[in-house]
Amino acid sequence: MEVGFVDTNNMKCFYEMAKPYMNEKARRHFVATAALTFGRGGISVMSRATGVAREVIRNGIRELSESTPYTADNEGDHIRKQGAGRKRAYVKDQSLALDLSQLVEPATRGDPESSLLWTSKSIRNLTDELKAKGHDVSRETVRLLLKEMGYSLQANYKGIEENQHADRNEQFEYIYETVKATQARGQPVISVDTKKRELIGNYKNNGKEWRPAGDPLDVKVHDFEDKELGHAIPFGVYDISENQGWVSVGITHDTSRFAVSSIRNWWNEMGKDIYTDATELMITADSGGSNGCRRRLWKTELQHFADETGLTLHILHFPPGTSKWNKIEHRMFSFISKNWRGKPLTSLGVIVSLISGTTTKTGLSIQCAVDKSIYETGIQVTDEELNSLNLSPDDFHGDWNYRIAPRRLLA
Repeated sequence: MEVGFVDTNNMKCFYEMAKPYMNEKARRHFVATAALTFGRGGISVMSRATGVAREVIRNGIRELSESTPYTADNEGDHIRKQGAGRKRAYVKDQSLALDLSQLVEPATRGDPESSLLWTSKSIRNLTDELKAKGHDVSRETVRLLLKEMGYSLQANYKGIEENQHADRNEQFEYIYETVKATQARGQPVISVDTKKRELIGNYKNNGKEWRPAGDPLDVKVHDFEDKELGHAIPFGVYDISENQGWVSVGITHDTSRFAVSSIRNWWNEMGKDIYTDATELMITADSGGSNGCRRRLWKTELQHFADETGLTLHILHFPPGTSKWNKIEHRMFSFISKNWRGKPLTSLGVIVSLISGTTTKTGLSIQCAVDKSIYETGIQVTDEELNSLNLSPDDFHGDWNYRIAPRRLLA
């Protein structure tokens, strides 16, 4: 019998609860018995779960096979006094813990020249380095010592937001209050952004989905763009009030003209039928990318859209480095990513179907279409064109918050 799935956390809790009521021999036999029930690999499993050394568990298994069962009559046999036994390695070697901590975090513990600074800090490498420093240690000793020192395996955590602006929180509050006031008037509010570019073809897509065991989908080894299939650029528009979305899938470049064209598509296909009495449209967007607050072409294209529809546009940009707070990221894009995880995006049709098929328990629905227009890069907007815009900055941070009104009434 081989070890399958074992919940080592539960095993550890169970052992810690029973440990105070057993003497050393009983604990050794308890862990050994559990290891035997797991079969092959059980010693390693119980060692990781309880912290008991593998050699101790092996001794317990040998004792179980050779000695009489444990009873109250023989409980004194071969039981050491409290504190007896071989001293821990770091007790005998006072510098071991210090050297280990310097290896684990060489950049912050005073050893910037450590050979482990640019290599994996695995148990094997740490043990080899300690031996090179003159310490007589095993991998098991290093693992146990790391646990006692408070270390554990950790992944990177995205917790640093760069370029935090002094008015970051005030802008959040301004967006929140302005959005609520606009919704109260029955006017539409949308959140817009570009999802990352995707290669079209039989490429690996992150995530897993259920398939017959041992039968994964075969995909290409290298992610080189197929010149015939090309790539897809999804630009999304999320209606915050209606919990509905639109995605235009571009095939050329993520430009400001493409971004505004996607907003136009949403309005023509969805928005104007929902908001029949709308006179304004609020747009929340990031500060960078094709819809960045400094993009001249973004503002120029929005002016054309305002002129076409007669809508007064109110644009609010999130501060730099805070794109994750944009509603579309966690209310629409995240669910699209979950829906197509593990599925190769082999064609534009597959991409459109997966995006359109994305739903949630809260009622999210998305429409999607391919935009085959060619969007050129490098388009310049002159000062004259910029000055012709009917743009009014808000009193608070006019560089982030501004209105663009129609330059003429529709006939």
